[in-house]
Amino acid sequence: MKNIKIETIDDYIAAQPLEKRASLEKFRIIIQKAAPKATEVISYGMPAFKQEGILVYFAAFKNHYGFFPTASPIIVFKKELLPYKTSKGAIQFPAEKPLPVKLIQAIVKYRIAQNKEKAAFKTGKK
Repeated sequence: MKNIKIETIDDYIAAQPLEKRASLEKFRIIIQKAAPKATEVISYGMPAFKQEGILVYFAAFKNHYGFFPTASPIIVFKKELLPYKTSKGAIQFPAEKPLPVKLIQAIVKYRIAQNKEKAAFKTGKK
């Protein structure tokens, strides 16, 4: 990336190669629709969404887009994620294929529920 200070998701997208920007903006919109109350942040140099804690991160790489929803969604959505390369807390969506909108939204909604449950537990509202 250029020598730009990345403070917002707009900054992050603008710093990416032109051919990556439309997909990154689409990624952002997919997440916004699934989590309309979430706040956009930059965390660990990547775009992220926060709602009672970090929900998910996403980022552009040379041949794929990385989606980082933490570890448990990788297990919960294991069957749906079979076509994609995954690791403990990451999913790789190939750059040359359309983003799986419904899958991304389902994972984001799962993370919202997880964070809500965790926040309720911390405040004693089980």
